[in-house]
Amino acid sequence: MADLIAEMRQAARRLLEEKKVDLIIGFEKGTLPLRSSPCFIRHPEDVDRLTWDSSCENNLAKYLPGRKEKIGIIAKGCDTRAIVGLIQEKQLEREQVVILGVPCQGMLDRWKMEQLLEGREVLEAEERGEELYLKGCDFERTLPRAELLHRSCQVCRHRNPVLYDLLLGERVAESPVPDEYAEIREFERKSPEERWAYFTKEISRCIRCYGCRNACPFCYCRECFVDAEPLWVGKTIDLTDTQLFHLVRAFHLAGRCVDCGACERACPMGVDLRKLNKKLEKDVEELFGYKAGLSLEELPPLATFRPEDPQEFIR
Repeated sequence: MADLIAEMRQAARRLLEEKKVDLIIGFEKGTLPLRSSPCFIRHPEDVDRLTWDSSCENNLAKYLPGRKEKIGIIAKGCDTRAIVGLIQEKQLEREQVVILGVPCQGMLDRWKMEQLLEGREVLEAEERGEELYLKGCDFERTLPRAELLHRSCQVCRHRNPVLYDLLLGERVAESPVPDEYAEIREFERKSPEERWAYFTKEISRCIRCYGCRNACPFCYCRECFVDAEPLWVGKTIDLTDTQLFHLVRAFHLAGRCVDCGACERACPMGVDLRKLNKKLEKDVEELFGYKAGLSLEELPPLATFRPEDPQEFIR
């Protein structure tokens, strides 16, 4: 990890010194163990702030739309897929961004750690290969790292960047899980009533903080549909209003979502946002043979008209 960080800092410094970019977007250490924060570096002398570990979970592609300067960005697999999508959607030019690709072994889920530790505060943390060492005031625990990964990371098929200008570190093995849609297939076996009951229960916890929207790299609209006039969707926490917001947002992401998990990680209420998005991802792949963010040449099917597309949905 130290070698990768040194390589990252060296590459960032060179890009800034040679004026190939105006800005580097990456991560710096947070104030707590296993916490990192997005950082924005414009001067070569500041690159030592850059770091990398299993807490660098934000999808940094979120910060690209609307920028005019030349940008260098630290990007893991799901970030690069989001960058591909943003280029496809004309939110930035390919020549505008220098991608420093970082192979990723998956990001740690703090919710899982808090449950295992029963709320005890972690004061020290260290990644030791396939294990995670945690220490607090009255405990020391060593936990298997693979069991603490986010759900999206456990089934990730693109841990290595799909698009990059410079690859940092060595490529890693993809997820050993054979079926990334196993959880969705199990959910599909439930009756419509059971699925709706699950969705209703999950969404009932939503407090309309819009953390999911704010974390998503594809929620870049200057005016969200919930803010538009006339008001089409209520902004209350009434269940119907909340369900409409999440359903419409999910359909806006159909064929675009790269399953980075940013929305679910940003949710303070632990709402299972991923299941709805993953279901639509599965449907798009099965209907159109398309997976978001893998190719600059292949356009998203829901943004493209093809006479030969399946028409079974028409009644």
